[in-house]
Amino acid sequence: MNDLSNSPAFELHQLASVGRLLTGIVHEINSPLGSVLCNNDVLERSLAMLGELLADPRPESIEKARRMVDTCRTLASVDKIACERIRSVIRGLKTFSRLDANELRRVDLNQQLQDTLKLTQAEFRRRIVVDTEWGELPEVECYPQMLNQVFLNLLVNAGQAIEGEGKVTVRTALEGECAHVSIADNGRGMTPVQQANAFRAGFTTKPLGEGTGLGLSIAKEIVEEKHGGTIRFESEPGRGTTFHIRIPIRQGASRCECERA
Repeated sequence: MNDLSNSPAFELHQLASVGRLLTGIVHEINSPLGSVLCNNDVLERSLAMLGELLADPRPESIEKARRMVDTCRTLASVDKIACERIRSVIRGLKTFSRLDANELRRVDLNQQLQDTLKLTQAEFRRRIVVDTEWGELPEVECYPQMLNQVFLNLLVNAGQAIEGEGKVTVRTALEGECAHVSIADNGRGMTPVQQANAFRAGFTTKPLGEGTGLGLSIAKEIVEEKHGGTIRFESEPGRGTTFHIRIPIRQGASRCECERA
């Protein structure tokens, strides 16, 4: 079996995926960071004034100091939200870029998907609503970095298939000894010709420079050859596409069951 994590095609597609999202990710971090810096400047000036007010025993000064303390609390709350937003984006990047791709690990697949979804916020912005339905799953034995690559590719494809506003739905469920992940969009769907060629290496419906034509072929190889699972889809022109990924809970134990699903 080929080691996908060290293959030029895998590395090329991973770099292309991150590069495509990089501008948006920088914006996702830069906006809350700018808010924190602005609030910090206000806090510094407020604290300096607060020291002067507390040294003044007059009632009006004490009341003004109380109002200023309330303002500082509000700014601190806003900063906390901004920092959580930055941390969530960084967590998604760290999960996606782990270097232990060659190691099987047991992971919370729902959490892996949630972390990957945070990376797509830059791609989706407010244009796309994401609905999620998380099933109860045991820890899944897998190569997390590789599956994150599959999830990111399918999510970005779903967003790009939607012109204007739309919806992407992500669901997970336990099916026997397999974890079932479905990623659906209400975008333009695929024609019969596109469906027939979807997993063929080099085939892409995207404009030059936007698609490598490797995403779905690598996803199929990761899911089926590396994990013994299955990846299928259903699509209708003008109505959208749904991808179904099934991964055995334990590697080597349930391949046939996933193949029958």
